[in-house]
Amino acid sequence: MSAAYPARKTGPGRPGYDLESLLAVAVTVFNDKGYDGTSMEVLAQRLGITKSSIYHHVSGKSELLELALTRALNALFAVTTEEQVTTGRYIDRLEYLVRRSVEVLAEELPYVTLLLRVRGNTTVERHALARRREFDAFVSDLVVAAAQEGDLRPGIDPALTSRLVFGMVNSLIEWYRPRTGGSVADLADAVVHLVFDGLRST
Repeated sequence: MSAAYPARKTGPGRPGYDLESLLAVAVTVFNDKGYDGTSMEVLAQRLGITKSSIYHHVSGKSELLELALTRALNALFAVTTEEQVTTGRYIDRLEYLVRRSVEVLAEELPYVTLLLRVRGNTTVERHALARRREFDAFVSDLVVAAAQEGDLRPGIDPALTSRLVFGMVNSLIEWYRPRTGGSVADLADAVVHLVFDGLRST
C-alpha cells in the first residue's frame, strides 16, 4: 500500500530524480546516519547532485522527513478504515489490523523504520509521534472491546496486550528484509497465529 503524498508542486526536475526517488534515497540516509546526522550536503553527495537540485523539489531536509513520516502514517491509518476493521467482532477486527500492519510494514519498510526511530527532537517528529499515539489508542480500544465481548482469555490486561502485540510487530524492522525467504503473507500468518492462538478465549 502506498500512501499519497501531500499536494505539492510538480515538475520535471533533474533527469533521473523525481520526488519519489529523491525521497527514497533520503529515507535510506536518514535511517543509516540518523536524521540529525544528515545534512543537505550529505544528501547531495549520496544522490550525486547539487543541493540546489534537491531544493527544486523540497524546501529542505525537514520537508523530506515530513513527507517520509506522513507516508508511513497514512499507510497505517488507511488500514483502520478498511471494512474488516470497522465491522464484525472486535477480536476479528484486531486480528485483521495486526495482519495488515505487518503487510504495511513490509511494503513500506524504510518509511516505517524511520517512523519508529523518531524521538521528538523536531516539530515534525513531535507531530508524527502524536499521530502514532492516536494509532496506539485505536489499537488499545479494539483490545478493550474484544475483552468486553468475552473473546480474550480471562486475566489478560488489554493495555499491556496492545503494547506487547505491536511491540512484536514493530520489532520486525530490526531483522525483516525483503527477499530473504518466505512471503509477506507467510510472515503475517506467523505473527497472527503466534498472537491470537494465545489471546483468544477457548
